[in-house]
Amino acid sequence: MTRVALIHALALSVAPVNAEFERQWPQALRMNLLDDSLSADLACSPRGLDETMTARFVALADYAVGTGAKGILFTCSAFGPCIDAVARRHAGLPVLKPNEAMIDEALALGGRIGLVATFGPTLASMPAEFPPGTALDTALADGALEALNRGDLETHDELAAQAAMVLAGRGCTVIALAQFSLARARQRVAERTGLPVLTTVDTAVRRLRERLGG
Repeated sequence: MTRVALIHALALSVAPVNAEFERQWPQALRMNLLDDSLSADLACSPRGLDETMTARFVALADYAVGTGAKGILFTCSAFGPCIDAVARRHAGLPVLKPNEAMIDEALALGGRIGLVATFGPTLASMPAEFPPGTALDTALADGALEALNRGDLETHDELAAQAAMVLAGRGCTVIALAQFSLARARQRVAERTGLPVLTTVDTAVRRLRERLGG
């Protein structure tokens, strides 16, 4: 079986991506590495994605590769430059950002893209991953992540839908949900906005499976 490493900076990302693997690629041998202090440290750091943060990502990836992982999927969308450093270090392996496949699919749909996130730093780093000139608007579903952390799924999904509706009102023609944990709100967002809704989790798993020939 193909061994893949799933590296998480939020505990809430673990269940959605593993469920998607069960649906799309159950034969893959998964290892889950979680360091939830990464997201906490980034949220309160005045330095942002500095060399120290990058070194932590590289260390996690080196460990995964040392166990025999043939591909790495990072599941938190706020750490793009750190993941780029890992991809350069392990150029012979598929090293995927959580959002790259979703971005490609959103661009293929055309029109104006509305990006919804529940983790503020994501909206500071992820827009740079879109090609220059992309018609892009963003919205933070403020309070949704906290609701999810306390188990209030209804409030999480409602806040996500409200943020998406704001983007629809600004003329967006497709909604992209940035966090893996946001995938659970896809149906409600689609119903409220009437727009195509893309999630990172299903597109990322599909992309990794394609890259590894699963």
